[in-house]
Amino acid sequence: MKTAVISLFATFYFLHAAHAQDNAFQLFDSNGKKVKYAKMIKQLDDAQIILFGEFHDNPLSHWLQLEVTSTLLKSNELVLGAEMIEADNQTELNQYLAGEIDADALDTLARLWPNHKTDYKPLVDLAKENKLKFIAANVPRRFARLVYNGGFEALDTLSAEEKLWMAPLPIAYDPELPGYVEMLAMMGGHGGENLPKAQAIKDATMAHFILANYSPAQTFIHYNGAYHSNNYEGILWYLKLAQPDYRYVTISTVSQADVSKLDAENKGIADFIICVDENMTSTH
Repeated sequence: MKTAVISLFATFYFLHAAHAQDNAFQLFDSNGKKVKYAKMIKQLDDAQIILFGEFHDNPLSHWLQLEVTSTLLKSNELVLGAEMIEADNQTELNQYLAGEIDADALDTLARLWPNHKTDYKPLVDLAKENKLKFIAANVPRRFARLVYNGGFEALDTLSAEEKLWMAPLPIAYDPELPGYVEMLAMMGGHGGENLPKAQAIKDATMAHFILANYSPAQTFIHYNGAYHSNNYEGILWYLKLAQPDYRYVTISTVSQADVSKLDAENKGIADFIICVDENMTSTH
């Protein structure tokens, strides 16, 4: 039923794109120039790794993720991956993709997000239907808590098996990256220097599992919170540290009162920007 609704929504979009974008959202390039869906797809077709930055509770982010993935699937060998499933749940995710367990069992066995059924299950099901790999890319959240409480050194206490669920130690880290500096400033220093480190272990781990499951003949699409790849930092910083010559494309999501023109503060944060009306309803 959800697939049918999404398909109907997609048909409505392509028939009434101009009107819809005037009211709900607009696509822009990095410079703030309006861009058509087809032009964005053309550039994505040439990418090797795509970081699709979303607002976790925004229905247009999730709809466009499914639309973009479905479109690229027509001409690319895809691998999918996401922040929203943690690496130690890869076995359960693989069992679901293989049809060995159903959705209820996956929900019981894995630590799925509260909005998995509405927002991420369609992407996982697309992978299942087309026999694609779907990578549980994020570090287990308890590891991020370890870093928050004790720095990277706390990761040394993990077992050899547990260390397979994160980026290899030692973790490269640049505390002067603007995103990490801004995070610390926004929190008023709460959490100290370990706060951005806890973010960095997530970024590093997602980059690690993207590269570990990618081959140059494929296109890897990774879904993550926009803050994990905005301004070409976060995950992308770690990807480029390991593979600087790959062709990367980033997508971000922003919210504005007026979607007809991209605000100056939102220019340059990604190769493509989905500007959503700030009154858009949330999925959870």
